[in-house]
Amino acid sequence: MILFHMPSTYYIPVIILYLFGLLNLIGVRSDLVPTYLMFFGIGLIFFIAIRFLQVNKHFFRQNATVFYWVFVLLLILTYFFGTEVKGSKRWIDLYFFQLQTSEIFKVFFVAFLARLFSTVKNPLENSRLFYKVLFYTIIPFLLIFRQPDLGSSLMILATFFIMTLLSTVPKKQIIGFILIILAMLPIVWFSMRSYQQSRILSYINPTSDTSGAAYNMTQAKIAIGSGTLMGRGLGMGKQSQLNFLPEFHTDFAYSSLVEQFGFVGGALVIISYGIFFYLLFYRMSKYVNGKDVDERYRFFYLLGFATIVIVQTSVNIGMNLGLLPVAGITLPFITYGGSSLITFMIGLALIP
Repeated sequence: MILFHMPSTYYIPVIILYLFGLLNLIGVRSDLVPTYLMFFGIGLIFFIAIRFLQVNKHFFRQNATVFYWVFVLLLILTYFFGTEVKGSKRWIDLYFFQLQTSEIFKVFFVAFLARLFSTVKNPLENSRLFYKVLFYTIIPFLLIFRQPDLGSSLMILATFFIMTLLSTVPKKQIIGFILIILAMLPIVWFSMRSYQQSRILSYINPTSDTSGAAYNMTQAKIAIGSGTLMGRGLGMGKQSQLNFLPEFHTDFAYSSLVEQFGFVGGALVIISYGIFFYLLFYRMSKYVNGKDVDERYRFFYLLGFATIVIVQTSVNIGMNLGLLPVAGITLPFITYGGSSLITFMIGLALIP
């Protein structure tokens, strides 16, 4: 049965992470638990439907271009007609929940790039491939950056870079691209919103504005520290209960989780992620020297999906610990949010 085509060990760490997310939400915002369960149910429906569509194992590879342009169109619609929240247009109102189109786009972008990289046939195509992939990356990058959503736009670039780096694209083209990006950093800096600049400056000097941009980072570290070894207990986190910790069920869900379940709970979450990463890389290693289009597609899809999960996990936990600047990056399977949870369940289902 195609639904169980992947080894069941893939699901174990994901289920553990989801349960941690559910327990964390029960402790900090129990009123949102029914919605969280609804999101899981929707994600599960998508997961099952996509796994059954994988009976034709070439379906998503053959139609990756269609999915890419459909979601680019959704990004354009979001930019012009999306719901504006705190100055950002990132969501389309579906009445029963707000769909963040940039989240859903990520996994289909990975499938699209995997198709491009897997169908190269000769050296001439390799020399042109970089510019072709770059063109298809710049379109969604600019649309998402202008929402504005710096975190998701950088995720698009990170996915593009990692997948291109391990492709057959000439390395001198990649080096040239990196040099251009470095040269453009001043332009990127001045095109950023003031709150985005403040987040970076507060990371460099956290004591410069403890009541402003650095406040979130400071409160997140206090919440983690107050959890000690075993945590304060379910629903006993003072930082979240007294609203000192902002966004304690979304961006800073890891901090509120550690405050409730302590170092042990936080470590178990990281270990679960580590096991999941290992399983992805183990499966990827089977196709690293793939000879046909299908095997190369499997390798590149797994590479891109692993990049998204690993980077988002690292950035989110890093910013919760004060090791990285604050960014609007969700923690896979734990952060409250329908678009994020559904996206990663779709990403799992798309694993060939």
